[in-house]
Amino acid sequence: MKLTVTTFITLDGVGQGPGGPDEDRSGGFEHGGWSFPFADEDFGRAVSGWFAEADAFLLGRRTYEIFAGYWPKVTDENDPVASKLNSLPKYVASRTLGTAEWAGTTILEGDAAEAVAKLKAEPGRELQVHGSLDLVQTLIKAGLVDEFRVLIFPVVLGTGKRLFDDIVPTGLRLTDSKVTSTGVTIQTYQPTGRPAYGSYAPPE
Repeated sequence: MKLTVTTFITLDGVGQGPGGPDEDRSGGFEHGGWSFPFADEDFGRAVSGWFAEADAFLLGRRTYEIFAGYWPKVTDENDPVASKLNSLPKYVASRTLGTAEWAGTTILEGDAAEAVAKLKAEPGRELQVHGSLDLVQTLIKAGLVDEFRVLIFPVVLGTGKRLFDDIVPTGLRLTDSKVTSTGVTIQTYQPTGRPAYGSYAPPE
């Protein structure tokens, strides 16, 4: 399966707590819910299209608990997000989560990178990661991400957890780009390995 990462970030790279005030207050973060004012039909179509390609989901503990507290209550079989999340396999990378009551959930044991590498080797279309910033850092460092879907919202916060933080330098290739009616840019990137370097200065 192809491993894709979908993340909402601010213009200054913050990906913490986009969905609500109490989603993630760790580190004293007080700006939760910053993405909500920008949701529109363009945003919804993009997200629905991605979920249609999923064959499994990989989540960190915090994102899993947020999802598990909401999506099982959405029982509309025609909902493009709920229908996928409630019916497809879900894997949680966590050393602290003891049990998982959401149907179809497996808690990964041992080294997360090794466990995810085994999942990627299984047949299927996409193993999708949504949110899960701490887990994403691990996946990037292990070279396991095949595609980034980065939604950049026109807001700056100055503080909070960032998508790309303390990681191995990586080059990226832009494969798709869209802009919603509210100014959210939706960028799709594929890693290309170590970045290239050069200089604009003329040779001596």
